[in-house]
Amino acid sequence: MHLARKIEKKIKLLVEEANTVTKYREPLVGFASAHDSLFTQIKEIIGKHHAHPKELLPEAKTVISFFIPFAQDVVISNRIDDEVSREWAVAYIETNALIEYICKELMKELSLYGIKSFNEKATHNFNEVDLTASWSHRSAAYIAGLGTFGVNHMLITSSGCAGRFGSIIISAEISPTPRPKTNFCKYFREEKCLACVKNCPTGALQAQSFDKFKCYEHLLKIDKRFTDLGLADVCGKCTVGPCAFSSF
Repeated sequence: MHLARKIEKKIKLLVEEANTVTKYREPLVGFASAHDSLFTQIKEIIGKHHAHPKELLPEAKTVISFFIPFAQDVVISNRIDDEVSREWAVAYIETNALIEYICKELMKELSLYGIKSFNEKATHNFNEVDLTASWSHRSAAYIAGLGTFGVNHMLITSSGCAGRFGSIIISAEISPTPRPKTNFCKYFREEKCLACVKNCPTGALQAQSFDKFKCYEHLLKIDKRFTDLGLADVCGKCTVGPCAFSSF
């Protein structure tokens, strides 16, 4: 079986068999060349602190990206009122752990073929002072053709944006996934919607700007409501609009 197909099958199987309260839709998997010029350009867009794949794995040839979309009931639970639902907070915690497990299992299997690999954890890999990170799973997913960025600064895939991303850098070469030719954000495409801006509880998100510090301050307040779950610094109100489940 072709390597790309093996990887995709493995990720889908691990999500399907996940021992979680949270339910998921079928994950998406994409591949980007570690030599893609966008990985160099991203330092100009995000900042010099963002690592190139070869800085994390010198033998890097491909970046595997995957998206695990939440089931419909998880998203609906977070639409009900202004408060973040417990189901959404649980999904955040469980899915981050699931991503770590998928990466660990996949990397272990790839090593049997002599393939070297590297991954950054799903979240909390950022500087809490300036909120910068050395690796963006969403940006990797964009380069790997999984979607386009929306007004909400989330990556909107063909299965929407309500879910979590993971990525692994590997030393094997896999043909890149073509990037979408259409912008998946309804506002960028038709100048309509802005549900994400309307849903933002703090005003941190605007059509032309995003105050990440104001957003993070709000996330830390939410975490105090779910102390029994672990670090649940999560909101998700900007991802439960029309683009939650689909790009159209």
